[in-house]
Amino acid sequence: MKKLLTFLLAAVMVISLAACGGSGSAPAESTEGGAAAADASAIKVGAIMVGDENEGYSEAHLKGVQAMKEALGLSDDQVIIKTNIGEDESCYDAAVDLADQGCSIIFANSFGHEDYMIQAAGEFPDVQFCHATGYQAASSGLANMHNFFTNVYESRYVSGVVAGMKLNEMIDNGDITADQCKIGYVGAYPYAEVISGYSSFYLGVKSVCESATMEVKFTNSWASMDLEKECAEQLIADGCVLISQHADTTGAPGACETAKVPCVGYNIDMIPTAPNYALTSASINWAPYYTEAVQAVIDGNTIPADWCQGYAEGADLITPINEAAVAEGTAEKVAEVEAAIKDGSLKVFDTSTFTVGGKTLEELVEAGDETATQLSAQISDGYFHESDVAGGFGSAPAFNFTIDGITTIME
Repeated sequence: MKKLLTFLLAAVMVISLAACGGSGSAPAESTEGGAAAADASAIKVGAIMVGDENEGYSEAHLKGVQAMKEALGLSDDQVIIKTNIGEDESCYDAAVDLADQGCSIIFANSFGHEDYMIQAAGEFPDVQFCHATGYQAASSGLANMHNFFTNVYESRYVSGVVAGMKLNEMIDNGDITADQCKIGYVGAYPYAEVISGYSSFYLGVKSVCESATMEVKFTNSWASMDLEKECAEQLIADGCVLISQHADTTGAPGACETAKVPCVGYNIDMIPTAPNYALTSASINWAPYYTEAVQAVIDGNTIPADWCQGYAEGADLITPINEAAVAEGTAEKVAEVEAAIKDGSLKVFDTSTFTVGGKTLEELVEAGDETATQLSAQISDGYFHESDVAGGFGSAPAFNFTIDGITTIME
């Protein structure tokens, strides 16, 4: 699902390929640059999931696969799903098994799956391999290896606005003072994807609640109910008055419901877990990619090396807001912010809205800061071009700065 800084810096040099061709009935022969067209009634699709329906991130992917199956009219026996596949050799074994079973396209959803997918792609050139959150497809030299992600930083920003509105309400009600607006964030790993996510969430909060600060604590696990619960409890004990997360279980919202602390979740609706305190969740709709990629195989069209879409294309969203918990006026504010993201008038990583060590990103580049220099191609036009495939960058998140107002706890 994710990436280390050393990985992401290599990804900055990747140039993504042109977007995938449109849908339609399968042509009689292959289209230029694509594989041979397939019979939709005979095609098989394979999917490798790091978790299952009990883990939010994989559940969202499973919903995307189901939506693809329904949209394209595939039968149950045309889709083979392997769940709880670790980020190890078992992923390669799963990919080989799916290829041997006749799958024409195989998906994997976790960052640690990528090397094994590349290995399998090299051995099965007639099978398309699609990997979520990775960065190596375009540089792999393999025409059948592809990366995909979404602009989830957009939905995190919107969910941050929801949180910021709640903080303002708490101040107005006298529950806290402005200088007590400290948010806790349960992070999985200190990878660029997680950093991009909590930074965009914080920027959403700050856009409506200027006094907010944030403390991030890592579990070093993608999905651990106990660790996430414990982490949230520690953040609350440290004075955090609202909790969010980039971790895949309901552990943190459960802790917040017990402690009576508002929370913002990830991937799935957390209201059933925390009916009185869950505000909303940042989420991803994976259906557009699964449908587009499988349709490309059916049509014999080329799948791009990198794919990334966001709010404007329906790939990102927040789950329903909890009217019993959010501040008055939240729905209206959310609609305003979502519209601005969709029409491009709001850039989440607008460099005028944050600093790093007291400097803007442009000033860091000018000063020769190592990270800013290595990512300087993505710093232009007044914003950081996160996951900007159209701009020539990879789909994987690359934002790796610790912005002012955020502190991290490393253990």
